[in-house]
Amino acid sequence: MTKKTIKLWNGIEMPQVGYGVYQVTPQECERCVSDALETGYRMIDTAQAYQNEEGVGNAISKSGINRDDIFLVSKIWISNYGYEKAKASIDESLRKLKTDHIDLMLLHQPFCDRYGAYRAMEDAYKEGKLRAIGVSNFYPDHLIDLASNVEIKPMVNQVETHVFNQQTEAMRYMNELDCRIMSWGPLAEGRNNFFQNETLSEIGAKYGKSVAQVALRWLTQRDVIIIPKSTHKERMLQNIDIFDFSLTDDEMRRIHTLDTGKSLFFDHHDPETTKMFMGWR
Repeated sequence: MTKKTIKLWNGIEMPQVGYGVYQVTPQECERCVSDALETGYRMIDTAQAYQNEEGVGNAISKSGINRDDIFLVSKIWISNYGYEKAKASIDESLRKLKTDHIDLMLLHQPFCDRYGAYRAMEDAYKEGKLRAIGVSNFYPDHLIDLASNVEIKPMVNQVETHVFNQQTEAMRYMNELDCRIMSWGPLAEGRNNFFQNETLSEIGAKYGKSVAQVALRWLTQRDVIIIPKSTHKERMLQNIDIFDFSLTDDEMRRIHTLDTGKSLFFDHHDPETTKMFMGWR
């Protein structure tokens, strides 16, 4: 049976499927996270930059679910990089999330003083404020550089991963570093005519599953951690209902041919992308 949890190198197990709140408005967030928890999700992924940590914290505190049964992920934004600012921002995230620990904290982008920020995460990890630490949007060169120069290696790298950008080479380097891959944008935000894709539609028809369910199942069979986002409860249910079928080796290969090897959003090695992020500090 395909794993429903992924074990990190420090022994922590995290759900393989979670609920992401990127682009969920602060006003809507509490309702959406409450719906996700009612639907059965036990991992919630947020970030300082999403400006909805309070909504996540409110939903969890009101859910009646034991905090230890929920895996909470957040991310430090680049405006909070540097040791002292990152340290203060971790405490601020804990306050907003109404919790004494965050299960996984990530550096959101590979820009600015990421080393100072990472050291702050290492110290918070040692203090028990963070149960696991990692990074997001780090390309293989970023990841190798960081992992070679820190005390506690990143346990997770959250990167754009979907059928059109499969991160095959990046996964090879992550595996060498015992770093688990976590997908943002597992449904490609519908880009590249995703929901009308003939290959995914044809495979889905065989199993009575949607294009989205086939794409998510393909990711989980590659041991990718996923955080699909929807504001609709019925779609939340569909996105988590992917463990009652398995794709064959041939179907996995067919989906592999959809890979373009390129981002559908932005390239973190593009100088214009760097300029954009510098404007978001």
